[in-house]
Amino acid sequence: MIEPVTLGLRAVGATQSAPAPGIGAIGGAAGAGGASFADVLAGVARSGVEAMHTAEAASFNGLAGKAGVQEVVSSVLAAERALQTAIAIRDKTVSAIQEITRMQI
Repeated sequence: MIEPVTLGLRAVGATQSAPAPGIGAIGGAAGAGGASFADVLAGVARSGVEAMHTAEAASFNGLAGKAGVQEVVSSVLAAERALQTAIAIRDKTVSAIQEITRMQI
């Protein structure tokens, strides 16, 4: 379950020119000027949407005979990984919220 999240976070880190401070360690706080958790999640969501659009375009090109089967399959699998990452993040978020609501005040 953690693997899709880790892959998504690595994908976001790979698209940046330099690793953002504070993201390297779990639970580490972002330094001044570092990427916040919200920025990382936004980047993961943005890359997921881009993967979906790329897969959709590749599928249409494949149907039209303009793209090879390998390109279509590769794009669709990348979109599937992005979707699995989004689902894993959603599940962890819901689990964390449920845990917070169970806490005694």
